Order: sequence, then structure tokens, then C-alpha cells
Amino acid sequence: MDRIIDPISVEKLEAELTPDKRLCDTNKGGNVLYVTDAHDSPNVMLEIGRLREISFREGGGGSGLAADIDDFDTMDVPYKQIVVWDPDAKAILGGYRYILGPDVAFDSKGQPILATSHMFHFSDTFIRDYLPHTMELGRSFVTPDYQSSRAGAKALYALDNLWDGIAAVAAEHPGIIYFFGKMTMYPSYDRPARDLILHFLWKHFPDPDNLVRPVKPVMPETSPRLMDLILKDADFKNDYRNLKEAVRRLGANIPPLVNSYMNSSPSMKMLGTAINDEFSDVEETGIMICYNEMYPEKRDRHFAAAFGEWTRRVRKRFPKISNEDMEMLKTRRSLRKTAIFERFKRRKNKA
Repeated sequence: MDRIIDPISVEKLEAELTPDKRLCDTNKGGNVLYVTDAHDSPNVMLEIGRLREISFREGGGGSGLAADIDDFDTMDVPYKQIVVWDPDAKAILGGYRYILGPDVAFDSKGQPILATSHMFHFSDTFIRDYLPHTMELGRSFVTPDYQSSRAGAKALYALDNLWDGIAAVAAEHPGIIYFFGKMTMYPSYDRPARDLILHFLWKHFPDPDNLVRPVKPVMPETSPRLMDLILKDADFKNDYRNLKEAVRRLGANIPPLVNSYMNSSPSMKMLGTAINDEFSDVEETGIMICYNEMYPEKRDRHFAAAFGEWTRRVRKRFPKISNEDMEMLKTRRSLRKTAIFERFKRRKNKA
């Protein structure tokens, strides 16, 4: 593997994290969210690539490059980078990259050019009906310093801050009502525990429409009959308890991002698992979540940061606006995404 690049200076990072790229404050932890890309913030991109590579290598993955930066980060219409910035330490603590469906290009076979395209095949239904309303997410990371309890609240809320960023981007784009992402498990992760987690996901979060499927699916090594005896309950909460107990008996834990996704929406879709042979052979499980069908407490909690920032901007522009008018604007803004989703459902049902 290549030697990882040296840290980018704080001065260069702060020079690029300008107010126009500021997304909002995080709900918890006292951090700030920005959206950048490789073209408008090349030094921030280098630091993200450095931190991603450090984080992924510690987990048993990584690109092997001096900085985890690929063509999707740097192409003409690049993936955007959600940056979680710690203003106290003056450091990036984590991030996500994303691309919105309307910005996606297509190859000669009509497949979308996405970071996941070498692993997954996208159905015509997904491309036609879902992709225009979808935000594809990937390369989530929290730096090792913020994975330790020694970092206090900053570490405790690091993953929560990432969700704040996703919600804030979605809030700025009413037409985006689906999140398509991946849950990663490293080759070192316990095989039976992995099989149980994937079996649980297939059972409780099916994709009967075959919207997205792995080109080369990862198949379980554990007997499905045995796993059915362990994961024996139809009820999600009871079966989730069965899963946690079984995984703990195997000396493992359910990965935090897997936990976060499966507890975000009752209608999440599990899209299958593939080996990412371009990223140290980690196993990537595709998932899709509908914004409008997330658990309200989770959705509203993360969108509170976005609404807080939006309120601040409105009041700065219109300092004399009344509280009643502000509440009316908030309601209209919230209803807009719901109206788009309802129109989408009607079109889908007609089809």
C-alpha cells in the first residue's frame, strides 16, 4: 500500500470552508456541516481522501492509495462531499459523499454511472421511476480519533452528525425522496455473524420488485434452516433481539452503520450484497430508504438542523417577518416534499 499523504494545513482547509459552502450546524456535538467538491475545494478533498484512507485501513479496507480519491470524486460533475467540521479542534471528523439522481450520467448500455455500478445492476423500473428522486450515498467515514470514547460528545454524536448532513441536503432538494446507500462489512468480520445479519435483512426488508441486484451476489455460508431457527420471530423487534443476542454469542457486534440504517425506516429495502473488488474486497450491502417513510422521530430530529439553518437565513433576509408567517412558510416547505412523494406513488401505482 502507498504511504498516506501528510495532513493538509488548517489554514488551507479554513480558506476553502467558506460561508457559501456551509450547510448547517449539527443537532448535537457542536459541529458544522459543509458541502464541497474536488473542484471548488481541492485541499479539503485531499484531506477527506487522507482521512478516509486512514479510517478504512484501520477497519481492514481502503483503496491502498496515498489518499482515497477516485474518478467519482473528480469527474466533471463530481460526487459532492458532506463534511463534518469540528470548529473547536479545527478538524474534519467525518463525512459522506453523494450524487443526486438528476445529475447522474449513463453508459452505452443505459446503466447509470455510479460508484456502485460495477457491483449492482439497476432495473429499468429503478432507473425510470426511482433514480430521478434518489440520492446515492457512499464512502461514509468517521476518523479514528472520533471513534474513541475519549473524544466525548464529539465521538458520541459523530454518526448522528452524518445523518444531519444527509437530511440537510435532502431538505434543500424537495424532489429527493429516496436514499440509496451501502452497508459495509470487512473481510475480517465473523462469517456466521455476517450471514445472520444478511439473513435478517432479507427477511425484514425485502425488495420484491427486484429494483437493484448485485452483479455477483454474496451467498451465505451458514445453513438458512439453522438461521431460521435462530431468527424465529416474525415481529421485527423480537427478531432484532434474537439477532443481537446471536451475534454477541459469536463474539461480534452489529456494525454501527448497519444498526443505524435498519432502525431508520420500517420500509427500508435490502438490495443484496456484493464484493467490492476495487476496495480491498469489502462486502457492500445495498439498501434504499424512503424519506417519507422514515420513523418520524428520526426524520424530524435530523431535519431539525436543516430547518434551523433555513430559519436563520430567512430571518436574516427578512428581519421583520412575523412568527406566524415563519410557521406558515415552514409548513409549506414540509408539505412540498410530501406532495412530490404522493404524486410519485400515484404514477407508480398506475404503472
